[in-house]
Amino acid sequence: MREGIHPNYYQAKVICNCGNEYVTGSTKEDIHVEICSKCHPFYTGQQKAAAARGAIDKFNRRYGIKQDN
Repeated sequence: MREGIHPNYYQAKVICNCGNEYVTGSTKEDIHVEICSKCHPFYTGQQKAAAARGAIDKFNRRYGIKQDN
């Protein structure tokens, strides 16, 4: 590898909007993200439930099934 052409590599501190912090390797020292694995719906399990509800509602609307809650 040639010397002097590669960026510096840091132990970067990643900070999420939800308050979660962790350390990873990066060419930047600090990284700010909007969403992480602690607050993303896919990783928290909320996305599967929402997708299932959407599919059930779509089926019920298609065939005119009314639900009484």
